Amino acid sequence: MLMKEYRICMPLTVEEYRIGQLYMISKHSHEQSDRGEGVEVVQNEPFNDPTHGQGQFTEKRVYLNSKLPSWARAVVPRIFYVTEKAWNYYPYTITEYTCSFLPKFSIHIETKYEDNKGCNDNIFDNELKDQEREVCFVDIAYDEIPERYYKESEDLRYFKSEKTSRGMLQEGWRDTQNPIMCSYKLVTVKFEVWGLQTRVEQFVHKVVRDVLLLGHRQAFAWVDEWIDMTLEDVREYERQMHEKTNIKVCHDQQEHSTSSSPSLDGLGNLDKVSVCVDFFLNILYLSEMDGFLLFTSIRSGTLRSHSFVNCPNIQPPSMAVTSTQYSN
Repeated sequence: MLMKEYRICMPLTVEEYRIGQLYMISKHSHEQSDRGEGVEVVQNEPFNDPTHGQGQFTEKRVYLNSKLPSWARAVVPRIFYVTEKAWNYYPYTITEYTCSFLPKFSIHIETKYEDNKGCNDNIFDNELKDQEREVCFVDIAYDEIPERYYKESEDLRYFKSEKTSRGMLQEGWRDTQNPIMCSYKLVTVKFEVWGLQTRVEQFVHKVVRDVLLLGHRQAFAWVDEWIDMTLEDVREYERQMHEKTNIKVCHDQQEHSTSSSPSLDGLGNLDKVSVCVDFFLNILYLSEMDGFLLFTSIRSGTLRSHSFVNCPNIQPPSMAVTSTQYSN
């Protein structure tokens, strides 16, 4: 198990971001679900917790298909997906990810939002229970983003909101920006496979960090699209996007289920989510042996390797992030 705390500041208030993160999740999920690759919303309904009060429970399935090389499809299930379960008691949320193909793998994220610049060192005292963790600050304006996902319109060094007049973010902006808020995220990654655990958990955290960076950049870059929305407005927008997304994803799943050729089924997003796409692709290359993959060891929890001699032209996949997270 590897635990890290991420702190991501934004030029927004906590109350504003409640709308912004819901808008960003829905828009990005829908955009990334073309050709049936993306997120199916299984459940999205109010939920009451005796400790945290009234909230929203959401369950999603992030399908994986074209992201895997063709030779890999013969050894994995026809339907391969990541399950995201989120409990949103804003400004406190819990998100869990599990994988249908990797039962020994999970990601647990607890998030708290506060109107400050990331200076609360005791925010997770109750959750940590004396456990050690590394604190990582993520700068949405100046941390490097994977080149293939860079968009000039989302470069927060040059973006300025027409409706709020916030931006362009200069070096050291977190010390001078007003308003400012921080997303505190306590992320626990588990991959209980002997011989691979440390390397995989470290890699997954690298992908998680990139996901958080991309998602929070987009939330502010799209601020003029959502800043005038009420909570009711964004919930209706969320409902419409979920319906459209499910139509695309479910239609694709039906087509694949009737096909005689082996396939895996869809991926576009995350939330957060999506973390597992690049993780799963790159885990295949952790053995560092040409033509040898650790499919068998991943499924059984042992270190037996499987030889795939008919894949000499396979290149390691990009470590770039393909989606964002976001019930958090």
